[in-house]
Amino acid sequence: MQLITGSIVRGHGVASGCSNDERFPDGTLGLQWPFFISKGLDLDRYYRATINISVCPLRPEPVCAFHTFRNIKWHPDCPAEDFSFFQVELKLEDDRSVDGLIYWPHPETKPEHFQDPHVIEIMAPEIPELSLGDKVTFLVNKSQMRFYK
Repeated sequence: MQLITGSIVRGHGVASGCSNDERFPDGTLGLQWPFFISKGLDLDRYYRATINISVCPLRPEPVCAFHTFRNIKWHPDCPAEDFSFFQVELKLEDDRSVDGLIYWPHPETKPEHFQDPHVIEIMAPEIPELSLGDKVTFLVNKSQMRFYK
């Protein structure tokens, strides 16, 4: 396992539907969700948004995903994309641990809303006490994803 620390940063707001993009009023995750569930990924416990975490100066390197879905045509106006998910365990300040997933739209198939290469997106249950700028620590299995300088 690798222990990673980062800071919560502002995302594009498209995953949650907060971007005011008329194409995705309920967010991109709201549109993608049924495809992931139909292919066997249980998302019942997760909030339909991502926690954007900068792990700078580290960069994530996918190794072997927990789940990968290829050629997902989730919106009529967007090309099909590939998505991978990696298991993580968020460590919260009150000594709680929360299971989550790194949500990884493959950059080579993603048409827009590109992330800084030091930012990862984590899906987790809703955690209202988290806010922009907070430090976040999480564990990730090095056999799924590695972080390097």
